[in-house]
Amino acid sequence: MHNRGYYHQFGGAFLPEILVATFDQLEQTFREAKNDPAFWPAYASLMASYSCRPTPLTYCENLTRHFGGAKIYIKREDLNHTGAHKANNVMGQGLLVRRMGKRRVIAETGAGQHGVATATMAARFGFACTIYMGEVDVARQRPNVFWMERLGATVHAVTDGTRILKDAINEAFRDWVSNMDTTHYVLGTACGPHPFPEMVTYFQSIIGKEARRQILDVEGRLPSRIYACVGGGSNAMGIFTGFMDDPVELVGVEAGGLGLDSGRHASRLCSRDASIGVAQGYRTYFLQNADGQMQETHSIAAGLDYVGVSPILADLKETGRVRFAAATDREVVEALSLAIRKEGVIPALESAHAFVQAFKEAPELSPEESIIINQSGRGDKDIFTVADAFDDPGWKAFIIRKAEQYHA
Repeated sequence: MHNRGYYHQFGGAFLPEILVATFDQLEQTFREAKNDPAFWPAYASLMASYSCRPTPLTYCENLTRHFGGAKIYIKREDLNHTGAHKANNVMGQGLLVRRMGKRRVIAETGAGQHGVATATMAARFGFACTIYMGEVDVARQRPNVFWMERLGATVHAVTDGTRILKDAINEAFRDWVSNMDTTHYVLGTACGPHPFPEMVTYFQSIIGKEARRQILDVEGRLPSRIYACVGGGSNAMGIFTGFMDDPVELVGVEAGGLGLDSGRHASRLCSRDASIGVAQGYRTYFLQNADGQMQETHSIAAGLDYVGVSPILADLKETGRVRFAAATDREVVEALSLAIRKEGVIPALESAHAFVQAFKEAPELSPEESIIINQSGRGDKDIFTVADAFDDPGWKAFIIRKAEQYHA
């Protein structure tokens, strides 16, 4: 990492002057925490007692037999409290908020898991909480909105722009500028201005630390490949960090949507539709046109349709340390169905992108090798989208009956 949060040409902190002091305070607090020998043990202890850490590494015997290649393991971030890896980051940032003496937190969310995690953290620490969520995502992730509100958070449906994650981020930054003395913005992924990419990666690195130790315990050797879905990049950076210095291939899987040639996808690192630009406080690859205007994105998974990507992952693409692929909506539904039927696990639609690429490549490896898929979240939040994708008649009948009851 270079000065002021640069990863070669990516990253940085492009801030309005009014926010500079707030970011300086955040960076100083983060540095002090990292340098405090008691901080990480306190963080790990909190996660152990509150969020099921360490999460298991599950050997998928049936899938391994089905594909006939490498042994397939799943890192079970879906078993975290609130159902995804998001808890790792928000609880860590909650400890920093307490150190700064602030009493209110705000957050953006797409799939809703980060919003639920932030609202949970706020309830745990006694903070006021406001969540910004695009109107489109509010509609397709209604169960998560329900739980955020039950946890005491105020949920604002953002109606500007394309009404998805990037618009929620813009609205959250507007709030922060007006309330920075009392409020901390709990950015949910490894994007945004420095120190957020580094800070989110630091807290999510608990995934990779555990996974490396666990695979060595059961296999006695490192895996050949690690697979993780890539939206902003937090779960990918979390597990990749544990193996960065090892001879292990790291594979990030983006949202291929309706296909990379369709114009309806959210692939920044393996499509021709992205270019380097500066937006939302940092420099990375964005899906933008020749004039720098952000393009609309599409994914069956609400958490993967962000228009940018972590500057750390952008750099790791440029250096060749991480290989990137894209999975289409159709492939994701097929992989999700297979994982459910063969192993009884229900990955989130986001996580299922990683399963797609792992399933394609596992057969080409030998039975002596192993791979790890980071199951970054659980799929119950996706019940509406998944039921529609499976065209389930029983689900449709249930929804119709419920609608009739409400309108009776």
